[in-house]
Amino acid sequence: MRDAIEYWAVVTVRAIACRLPDSMVSAWGTVIGLTFYGLDRAHRRVALTNLEQCFPNRPAAERQAIARATFAHFGQVLLKLLTFSALSPEDMVARAEYEGDERVRLAYAKGKGVLFFTGHFGFWECQAMAHAVALRPIGVLARALDNARLNELLEQMRTGTGNHVIYRQGAVRRVLKTLAAGEGVALLIDQHMHSPDAIWVSFFLRPAATTSTLAAIAMRTGAAVIPVFAEPLPGGRYKFIYESPVEPPKEDGPDAIREFTQRCTDVLEMHVRRKPELWLWMHRRWRDSPAPDTAGMFPRAKNEDGDS
Repeated sequence: MRDAIEYWAVVTVRAIACRLPDSMVSAWGTVIGLTFYGLDRAHRRVALTNLEQCFPNRPAAERQAIARATFAHFGQVLLKLLTFSALSPEDMVARAEYEGDERVRLAYAKGKGVLFFTGHFGFWECQAMAHAVALRPIGVLARALDNARLNELLEQMRTGTGNHVIYRQGAVRRVLKTLAAGEGVALLIDQHMHSPDAIWVSFFLRPAATTSTLAAIAMRTGAAVIPVFAEPLPGGRYKFIYESPVEPPKEDGPDAIREFTQRCTDVLEMHVRRKPELWLWMHRRWRDSPAPDTAGMFPRAKNEDGDS
């Protein structure tokens, strides 16, 4: 019953939102986000704690303003995902401004495939959809939602422009196959990891368990690793940024994967520091810290490690 209610609520909201001008969609998303900020004390507390530990020199009032803006932003993310996915491919491209897309074309030309990474930052889902239209379709690594009907709807949105979704089971084999064909794969690197491939790197000067999959596959295949970020622009438009490829370590030593993962994490941190209101501060990113000498709105998803 709960799954059916969730599904039909999303379908109804999408039907309404797609008939509204973008300014009203943004306003509606902001209201949803700020409502969660007021009611969801647990996630609000996590966000404020994270901000205090990452920006200890900023005034408390400023950190609270960032937290509120973060919740408002993710309310917009939810609605913009629903409305952007309903646009025609031509309208998706028309709403986008690209920066660094020539780097992607050069990376594709090498024939070893391309690994794109980002975090829960800005409008990452919209960038993936538009990427398939403006450049090439990609494989998107994702976790399946517990709600099967919602997951099917989300997959339809993600694949509507030609992308394909790669779920965890058999993911490495499918990623390698995609790269071997000279195509691209996108993944997120900012979630706390409990899995065996977790590696500890520094994120905001604190040890954070991070997936090593990106670095390990890149070093195995020679695929270019390109950071991508999607920022909002006025008038319901977006800036889709493609940074310079992250260079792998020159020597394939025992710490090469950690060093490569750290380099990628540093790029993500740079963007979060510039625009902290666009990142998912309500996620418990830092937990179960290793020994001190170690270097260094919210659908439920399968295989998540409990609270989010």
